[in-house]
Amino acid sequence: MGERQLYVVAYDIPSNGRRTKVHKILSGFGEWTQYSLFEMFLNEKERILLISKLQPVLNPQEDSVRFYPLCAACVKRVETIGSEPPQERKLVLV
Repeated sequence: MGERQLYVVAYDIPSNGRRTKVHKILSGFGEWTQYSLFEMFLNEKERILLISKLQPVLNPQEDSVRFYPLCAACVKRVETIGSEPPQERKLVLV
């Protein structure tokens, strides 16, 4: 299914309704780690699928969703205080 890469996904969405929808979509792909921030391991196909689910919900003039990829070496160097470091979980798409 392709090699997975860790992404930090941050979003800024002023509408409560759209923000809730985006949060639910992102929850299906990764771990909610901080307010408006997710960590998720995705291969290219999963990343494209996620973006295709987000696009109909977003208002490009008001909303922002950013994907920050982390290389394998960077993942090993992630430091956390008060929480677990990023862990790849099994992803089941239906």
